[in-house]
Amino acid sequence: MKYALIGCGRIATNHVKAVLNNGLEFVAACDIELQNIESLLAKHDLQNNKEIARYADYKQMIKEHPDLELVAIATSSGAHAEIALYCIENGINVIIEKPMAMSIEDAEKIIALSKEKNVKVSACHQNRFNIAVQQMRKALEKGRFGKLSHGSIHVRWNRNKDYYDQAPWRGTWAEDGGCLMNQCIHGIDLLRWMMGNEVDTVYGITKQQQHHYLECEDIGMAVVTFKNGAVATIEGTTNVYPKNLEETLYLFGESGTVKLGGKSTNNIDVWDFADETEADAANKGLEEQTSNVYGNGHTSLYADVIDAINNDRTPYIDAVAGRNALEMILAIYQSAATGAPVKLPLEKVASTDFAGRFDNE
Repeated sequence: MKYALIGCGRIATNHVKAVLNNGLEFVAACDIELQNIESLLAKHDLQNNKEIARYADYKQMIKEHPDLELVAIATSSGAHAEIALYCIENGINVIIEKPMAMSIEDAEKIIALSKEKNVKVSACHQNRFNIAVQQMRKALEKGRFGKLSHGSIHVRWNRNKDYYDQAPWRGTWAEDGGCLMNQCIHGIDLLRWMMGNEVDTVYGITKQQQHHYLECEDIGMAVVTFKNGAVATIEGTTNVYPKNLEETLYLFGESGTVKLGGKSTNNIDVWDFADETEADAANKGLEEQTSNVYGNGHTSLYADVIDAINNDRTPYIDAVAGRNALEMILAIYQSAATGAPVKLPLEKVASTDFAGRFDNE
């Protein structure tokens, strides 16, 4: 299957690992800075591979490779939707790094166009493939939690000025958003997915406590009510000193309690069920070793998308999932800006609607 990567920055190495692990035919890479491509390929000992064409213009790349079957988009977030729509229009299946788009309207366009063109779109929420997350999901789908009471996600990480200085688009409303949109979206995706997806209201608060050189928030908190009666809390921040502390997901039901922990929901810290079996012992204290906070899920996500293309089915993590995670964050932003709870679904809301929020803080 012929593959190309657009965007060769920080997260791109996980994509290349997934490409190699899944045996894709890597025909092209694109980045507005050609040196980024060379640095990325060198990390994987591919710098001398002349079969991988290098481009600074993704449209030229697609024009010269009309037989591309799968493209991954790992650029600055503000460019995701435009590039995705161009690929889909040209009949190419896409994996889109989070967030899938920066506005509800663009997310809806991606969903609609992918259906029209019969193209597969996967939002890159790879933590759904974490071993711990998959075990929680299996227990949930078997009904082992009983009626859900509540849940919570805590993403307590650190991002310092050096991180933001690496790329000027980071922390901007047009190209990135703040800690919720960039760092915490994976956890927010997991929370919504686990708790039934159907959200009623979101009440949020966002602040800029330490990163005053950015446009956006560095801490956000929210209370969410779901249509199934369950409630949840969200805490996301990049203000933890001196380094990433944890990403923890809690799920509480009438007959089960699970806490996923570690740096990125890759461990099982608590696993208690009323109908406990011998098989549960393997989950108590489970730890999945990862080399970074992005985890190991990209390889599994790629394998799923390849299978979805080959068998003409919907990917496990589809464009609707990408829209849902984006909607949660935009709802928090809107609630924080207005001081009032926000009812879902959202319609015409974009990250740029909140430009200037922290200018006087």
